[in-house]
Amino acid sequence: MTTQAGTRVPIPDRPAPGPARAHRPAPWVRTRLRAMPLAALLTAALAFVTVFLAAAFPRIADRGADTALQEFTRGLGANVTNLEITSATAPGDTAANLDDVRQKLAAQIGRQLPLSPSGEVHGTRTKTGRQMFNPGFTRLSDNATPALGLYYLHGLADRVTLTAGTWPGPAPTDGPLPVVLSRQAAEAINIKIGDVIESGTDGPVQLRSTVVGLYQVNDPQDPFWEGLGCPTRACLGLKGDDAWYWTSGFVDGGSLAALGRWGSAGQNFWRLPVEPGSLRADQLDQTRATLGSYTAGPGMTALIDTTLRADLHATSLLPDVLVRATARYQAAAPLGAIGPAGVAGVAVVVLCLAAALSTDRRTAEIRLLQARGASRSGVLLRLLGEGAVTVLPAAVLGTALALVLLPTPRWGNPVLLALAVTLLAILAFPTRAARLWARPRAAGGWRRVIGELAVLAVTAAAVAEVRRRGVGHSGGGVDPLLVAAPLLLAVSGGLLLARIEPVVVGWLAALAGRGRGLVGFLGLVRAARDDSGRRRPSALPLLALLIAVTATGFGATVLSAVDQSRSRAARVTVGGDVSVSIPIYASLPEAFTKSAGELPGVRAATGAWIEERATFIGGDRETTDAILVVVDPDAYAEISRTVGVGEYDPAKLTTAPGGKDGAVPALFSRDLAKRLTPGAPQVRTPSGSQMATSVAGVVSATPALPDPGKPFVVVPAGPATEHLPELKRATKVNKWFAVGDVDPDRVRALLMERGLGGGAQLGRVGKLIEDEAKAAGKTSGGLPPGYAVHSSREKLTELAADPVQHAAGRLFWYAGFAAAGFALLAVLLTLLRAAPDRTAVLARLRTMGLRPRQGLALIVAEALPQTLAAAVGGGLVALAAVALLGGAFDLSALVGATVAETLSPAVMPVLLPTVGLTLVVGLGVVVETLIAGRRQIATELRAGERQ
Repeated sequence: MTTQAGTRVPIPDRPAPGPARAHRPAPWVRTRLRAMPLAALLTAALAFVTVFLAAAFPRIADRGADTALQEFTRGLGANVTNLEITSATAPGDTAANLDDVRQKLAAQIGRQLPLSPSGEVHGTRTKTGRQMFNPGFTRLSDNATPALGLYYLHGLADRVTLTAGTWPGPAPTDGPLPVVLSRQAAEAINIKIGDVIESGTDGPVQLRSTVVGLYQVNDPQDPFWEGLGCPTRACLGLKGDDAWYWTSGFVDGGSLAALGRWGSAGQNFWRLPVEPGSLRADQLDQTRATLGSYTAGPGMTALIDTTLRADLHATSLLPDVLVRATARYQAAAPLGAIGPAGVAGVAVVVLCLAAALSTDRRTAEIRLLQARGASRSGVLLRLLGEGAVTVLPAAVLGTALALVLLPTPRWGNPVLLALAVTLLAILAFPTRAARLWARPRAAGGWRRVIGELAVLAVTAAAVAEVRRRGVGHSGGGVDPLLVAAPLLLAVSGGLLLARIEPVVVGWLAALAGRGRGLVGFLGLVRAARDDSGRRRPSALPLLALLIAVTATGFGATVLSAVDQSRSRAARVTVGGDVSVSIPIYASLPEAFTKSAGELPGVRAATGAWIEERATFIGGDRETTDAILVVVDPDAYAEISRTVGVGEYDPAKLTTAPGGKDGAVPALFSRDLAKRLTPGAPQVRTPSGSQMATSVAGVVSATPALPDPGKPFVVVPAGPATEHLPELKRATKVNKWFAVGDVDPDRVRALLMERGLGGGAQLGRVGKLIEDEAKAAGKTSGGLPPGYAVHSSREKLTELAADPVQHAAGRLFWYAGFAAAGFALLAVLLTLLRAAPDRTAVLARLRTMGLRPRQGLALIVAEALPQTLAAAVGGGLVALAAVALLGGAFDLSALVGATVAETLSPAVMPVLLPTVGLTLVVGLGVVVETLIAGRRQIATELRAGERQ
């Protein structure tokens, strides 16, 4: 190179040309994640929460169902869970033989049914007990003698303590059979150690046993003792007016042959309890089939082959219990699945909203790549890789956490649902981005209309199917179509509301435009338009809110209806708020009925005489067994009205009869209505008294007999006394009813003080029964057996303690909270999606003098119409869903008792969660605006106009 002066400029030496280094572009996924770490973190968090809930809800349902089944079965006692196998005693049977058979039986059965060591027992028993004729023994009646049954039990010494004498040894060849007895039984019957018990003869064989020892049971409540006669004390036997003591004695394992001769025949038995904690709700049919196989099937054949005892016979009450448990599980499962179905709908909408937000944020980038020649498949594969790297670790962590925190043997459905949600989270963004390559379609096309009509058609079909088949009945299990019916109604309502809401908001914007303020007008205009300015904003946020409101309102209505039905069922069962029942040999004195009616809180009370052996004589002179109920008409009318059973006008029963021989006004059960004419119906009591009646009304039930089972007649006490001599005694009352806020403990105390008379009114048999119940620990609140105070408050607590109801109720509440959270997230995603445009508008308005408070009002005005529309629409859809589907729901499984009530629309159960969800969403909007809006506006003002 030469300059004008002719001097040369030195040129630096250039390196010799060599091979060009290959260009290595930066990895796409790593670069994109580093460029937007916050977006990747939020995507992972959303995937984690959604996948965790998808895996958690099935496991919560499974755990609830299993726990309910196990508690239900365990509460019925060890006798219910037993599989008892018996065989006749053989001449060569010994204690060792029985132990060997037990091991073989447990090994064979334990392969299919987990067995519980608690309550397991085996041994030999006599088929018949024997009387004890010794003259010095206690006799409660002249015509009855005490009785004794004998057993051999393996492991007896481990559960009792020998208090006197010795353990029995093998029976001698020709002497009495050595036995041990309970010390309490020996004291009650007056048996001493060394006494030889004479039990008569069996043909030429003289039946004798000698008491060699006395024992004390270590734990009378041990399941080991259930079904083993009366081993802990002397029990009471009754037959008519005769009473006697009976108990159980035990012999040595070397006396099995003598034991069979003493009791006519011996029976070996092996009681193997099934472990209630191993029962699973999803395997009820399989468990029942396995038990059936051992009672009569291939399982029994295998047991016979294993033990070489051809006369084995197995029985169990557990199959019948499992049938009841299956019905309860199948009835409650659909009701418990409705809430999670709503959460699933809201979650899908939120994932779609997140995908739309990501697409909007990266549209310019994808368009640039498209303009530079990038293929659609190449870009979509890279976007898919981004999603996989972001979502998969979070999904795996969420699934693992659900599996660990909620342990249950079933993991298939949770993993499948988690996998489905994971795929949706990964594919949602690429699928939405693929639309950028599609040709733009003209606005107002028919695709959306056709899709919406298809959804409406499916919803109508699902509602019709629900109304035809019903939900919550036993025998069906969970039907996805029926469970999804409320969700489909919410989706249909959301689609309709998405069509209506922009038009209505546009009208409101036009009205607001006529005023002086601009904030409301701008907010409503922006609410009626999407980012492109068209009058068709996205339906997804509205759909998410509406599904959440509908699911929460529907669930709240179900729970409210269950609570109301349970309260009524408790009252119907009791016959009022408090009732007193007594045994047939006793009566309630007037001192008790008068004092009880004056207790604090009693609004109405009446004593009643209920005769279950009365006879109804119709106008056709045909007789029918019936129940006669004699009550005070005014008080009983108030009780009937409060309970809601057998309501009547008391004036109809207080009409004076026509003299002593006149007809007594009466209420008749519905099944007697057709026999009331012609002629005057009559009622006859077991004593032979007969009373003519007149028809005062016909009812289907009455508080004293909420489920009568046979015909009944209700008559007023005053007129009935003139016709029935047995009623003239002041103490002829065997039932007492009251309504009001009554303390049942005060009624029990009063019954002990004035209703029992210190036991003087019980009579001899009644006093024996009272002593027997106290010894067995079976008194009811300190009352003797047969005496009981029933309270609707206590019955309600008992019904509400059902684990099946708790499991379904928990699912509803969990689903409600989850749906509310997803709804709030949907609103926030919508705000984030519109944030750039909204920030630019607010920045421009700020330069024109818009104050920060007005900016907040503008954002609230923009979000409020959609929130209010979703709240109102969701509430209306929830009420419509209850009205359309309520008649098909059987609430008995959740109530805990058979009820006739069905779901009916109620405003308050829907209003409360709707208002709460609206407030939460509104608060979320304000908080998001205060935190992010001010910073975004400041950034926009510093950067200036970027478009």
